[in-house]
Amino acid sequence: MARGKVQMRRIENPVHRQVTFCKRRMGLLKKAKELSVLCDADIGVMVFSPHGKIYELATNGNMQGLIERYKGSNTEAQSESSKHKNPQIIQQEVLLLRQEIDLLQKGLRYMYGAKDMDHMNLHELQALESNLEIWVHNIRSTKMEIISREIEMLKNKEGILKATNDLLQERVIEQSGILDTGSNMMISHFPFQRTMESGHYF
Repeated sequence: MARGKVQMRRIENPVHRQVTFCKRRMGLLKKAKELSVLCDADIGVMVFSPHGKIYELATNGNMQGLIERYKGSNTEAQSESSKHKNPQIIQQEVLLLRQEIDLLQKGLRYMYGAKDMDHMNLHELQALESNLEIWVHNIRSTKMEIISREIEMLKNKEGILKATNDLLQERVIEQSGILDTGSNMMISHFPFQRTMESGHYF
């Protein structure tokens, strides 16, 4: 039977998500080791679980050594890129940054009540509107992510509380059964009762 195509989206069931994480993590580390052996490559892999636990693999030396090596290589690459950058391009980038800063400062003054809109042309107003739309979109996206995480946490807490409640109910039922059994055994040891008046057992 052919396996169905796995949809690339977040697994909602926390148990299934944890199982998938463990399987895929082991597969990823195994593939990294195979690549290192086959191609004589130095590989470093770091994986953080949803609960913050770290899993790492360094095929040559340790992870700290690979990180330092990466930092050194990255710094050298940036330095070389800066050396070969055309001064004219740098001036253009500085000019664009100054224009963007000036636009943002005008927009902030307007939002705080300084009505200097006569000093902003149509292009600046359109750029400001576009930036505001982007900010609102980012704020809403962040808010929805936080709400989704909080809802998921509440669902997990609800599941834990339900499981705890079920376990406590089972223990109460077990304790009740033990008490009932003990009471029945005590009664069976004293099948007759004696009355104070007659002195007979019945």
